[in-house]
Amino acid sequence: MSNWPCYPLSSLGRVTTGSTPRTSEEHLYGGEIPFVTPADLDQIDPVTSTPRTLSHAGGNEARLLPAETVMVCCIGSLGKIGISGTTVATNQQINSVVFDPLRIFSRFGFYACRRLKSKLETMAPATTLAIVSKSKFEQLEIPVPPLPEQRRIAEVLDRAEALRAKRRAALAQLDTLTQSIFLDLFGDPVTNPKGRPIRDLQTVVKAGTIVTYGIVQAGDEHPGGIPYIRTGDIVDGEIKRENLRHTDPKIAARFDRSRVEAGEIVMSIRATVGTTALVSSDLDGANLTQGTARIAPGESTDRLYLLAFLRAPGTQHWISRQVKGATFREITLTRLRELPVAVPPLDLQRRFAREVAAVDKLKSAHRASLAKLDALFASLQHRAFRGEL
Repeated sequence: MSNWPCYPLSSLGRVTTGSTPRTSEEHLYGGEIPFVTPADLDQIDPVTSTPRTLSHAGGNEARLLPAETVMVCCIGSLGKIGISGTTVATNQQINSVVFDPLRIFSRFGFYACRRLKSKLETMAPATTLAIVSKSKFEQLEIPVPPLPEQRRIAEVLDRAEALRAKRRAALAQLDTLTQSIFLDLFGDPVTNPKGRPIRDLQTVVKAGTIVTYGIVQAGDEHPGGIPYIRTGDIVDGEIKRENLRHTDPKIAARFDRSRVEAGEIVMSIRATVGTTALVSSDLDGANLTQGTARIAPGESTDRLYLLAFLRAPGTQHWISRQVKGATFREITLTRLRELPVAVPPLDLQRRFAREVAAVDKLKSAHRASLAKLDALFASLQHRAFRGEL
């Protein structure tokens, strides 16, 4: 543990809660002042532009913040953080700290506040919407080493973050490459410029299976039981295993139609409608919930081709137009089964699969490298704030 003194945020600068100008007044919006919301946070680079902006009149109604202000989400997505690169305003979900430059170097303050996420989550009352008030936020403490040490720590962490950002950017480019290969070989799946045969999704799945959802009531957690996949388990195109729940094998046996096999596709049909993932070999025999659907590619469709088809922007647009409900969003199985699927020759699908496999191999190498960089950054940050860097 470092010997650096710790002080509450309120004593290290000015803490401000954002506000939203009247949305009924159009003249308050559409100018040059970035209007920051939680969706614009959690990036390492300073925030200099946002999708939504304020006019000068809107800025006069908001609480303007100077460059190098540290912004922390305290309502909803607790702990999401950013630093401004120009004059900005934020909505009311964000508490911001304009640090006294004689006491806190802004980039050090950014990294120090980023470490407050777990404390914020602990402080929030157990309600539907997690909230940490300004009064509670500004009493949170951060360590205050001498300014030269703050600068040194920030520079080291910035360099480590830059490496991680480059690796993430490379992964994003590889994701784009997969879609580019798809469009080059097959064209847009909706306009179907190459005139491929069109079949309903329900007719291209494996014989003996149907497009269906899973277990209606999975019951209490059953240690050692059958894992089942929920909508929230499908993240960034993969099934995350950390929070998978398990049901009694007797319950799972009643829903054999939704038991998935390795290589099949799982799609979210509620909330995050349209998100997809392949079932990995270690989840062979798992089951689903009502919010997810099983899609088992048949003889006429390669699994990687069908997965890319389902993820294509045109297909996702078709799916989004079938979604019903505002608060409770879902697509019915009837509509999903009617999804029009272009079916090119199987040899062309397999050519696509080979090219995607090569890209996936590169992505795996980049992910492994990113995991090492993440571990390195965590170690550096831990040592830095213990005064051991």
